[in-house]
Amino acid sequence: MKHKEYIIPFSGLKQGKHEFKYVINNKFFESFGYDEFNGANVAVTIFLNKTSTMLELQFEAAGTVNVNCDITSEPYDQEIESELELVVKFGEAYNDEDDEILIIPYGEHQINVAQYMYEMLVLAVPQKRIHPGIAAGTLKSEVLDKLKELQPKEAKENKDIDPRWDALKKLLTDK
Repeated sequence: MKHKEYIIPFSGLKQGKHEFKYVINNKFFESFGYDEFNGANVAVTIFLNKTSTMLELQFEAAGTVNVNCDITSEPYDQEIESELELVVKFGEAYNDEDDEILIIPYGEHQINVAQYMYEMLVLAVPQKRIHPGIAAGTLKSEVLDKLKELQPKEAKENKDIDPRWDALKKLLTDK
């Protein structure tokens, strides 16, 4: 079975709260075929509250993933934090159509949390990945220098603007 280390056997646990800790590295993401991270070091804690009729899981993650900047392709460590709540109920058949409720058959005695951790962590990374050195102005890169060189020049005051544009702009404001 894939991701054996992320299986939580809940049948032997007493009712109440339990805690499970994991350290996620890049091999975890590679096992899902996800190769957008250069490296990863994320601590995930799962709080499981077992009741007589259901399981409540709360995932909390914090750490860094090493990604390439979308502008310069320079690698950097992106800090991530994420939380996820999952309710596990028991039913006739397996059903994971709802994002927050998982239904597993009555006879089950364990749950694999790897897929939920994977989705939570991948979604925690911003879609636009920008090296923090760009905003701070401390990153030196040939790509940034070239982008600044090719950046369009701003119009020098209103002297370079054709006066006919002012007449067109006036049409928009004369309603």
